[in-house]
Amino acid sequence: MTKIVKLHYPIKNFQKPVRQVVAMGFFDGVHRGHQAVIQRAKTTANQLGVPLAVLTYDPHPVVVFKTLTEPLRYLTTLSQKAALLTELGVDTMYVMQFTSQLAQLSPQTFVDDVVMRLNPITIVAGFDHLYGGNPDISNMDRLSDYAQQRFDVVQVPEFTDSNQKIGSTMIRCALEQHDVDKANRQLGRIYTTTGLIVHGEARGRELGFPTINVKTPELEWLPGIGIYAVKVKISDTWYMGMASIGRNITFGDEHPITVEINILDFKQDIYGEEVVIAWHHYLRGEVKFIGIDGLIEQLKQDEIATRQYFKSTQQ
Repeated sequence: MTKIVKLHYPIKNFQKPVRQVVAMGFFDGVHRGHQAVIQRAKTTANQLGVPLAVLTYDPHPVVVFKTLTEPLRYLTTLSQKAALLTELGVDTMYVMQFTSQLAQLSPQTFVDDVVMRLNPITIVAGFDHLYGGNPDISNMDRLSDYAQQRFDVVQVPEFTDSNQKIGSTMIRCALEQHDVDKANRQLGRIYTTTGLIVHGEARGRELGFPTINVKTPELEWLPGIGIYAVKVKISDTWYMGMASIGRNITFGDEHPITVEINILDFKQDIYGEEVVIAWHHYLRGEVKFIGIDGLIEQLKQDEIATRQYFKSTQQ
């Protein structure tokens, strides 16, 4: 399990670790581009016989550099990120609190006062990684100058999908535009969110399609409004389901956005349970039906489409 160490600048009461390879980046989503960076760092660490660490940040630098009109949402929370880094063989995740003071450091000071405290033998990062607010002087091409021969620098080139750079921003856009297939391809896995099962209005039960209502953490990024084929993890078991992200516009136009899931072949009450939702495939957009009969008929078609999708993919 990856060890999580939280840091704040200036770094105090911190015991210098053994020599190690350090991969730097925010790594939101830990997508295929991030995986290429970490795998390169892991290969280097194995060759040198030293541990592998990651230096990342919280919150996202945009919180410091910009005024946001709504909370910033992430593809991976810190705990999700740590779990994914564990799978990639990372020994330690250093989480540096991103503050105004940190953002104002010169690149040389950042290397001297932050990077060197981690005792790196090699630093690995993506070609576009920045470690300061000025991209002209805090880019990867300049890092060797600031290193002053104290550590090696490995720069990992761009990782593309259909000749487009894979990046967290592109994945968020794909999710917003319902293209979970593209997002999953670029992530290299099925996108997941978490939530707590809460009471809803119980309309699904009246329609013959009982749903669980999921309260999603505010900082997690949800796909765009629509109907999806999903899998839901309850305790240690995954179940097929069809999920609705929407406003239930058939029953009025002023409803808040909710996440409701009809779990196929499932009859239990699970209020209060924490769940994981795996977003496999987009089925259709949200539709306002004139009558209940039309909605029920569409739900039947959605169930058929969901079962056919999972049968065809064997996921």
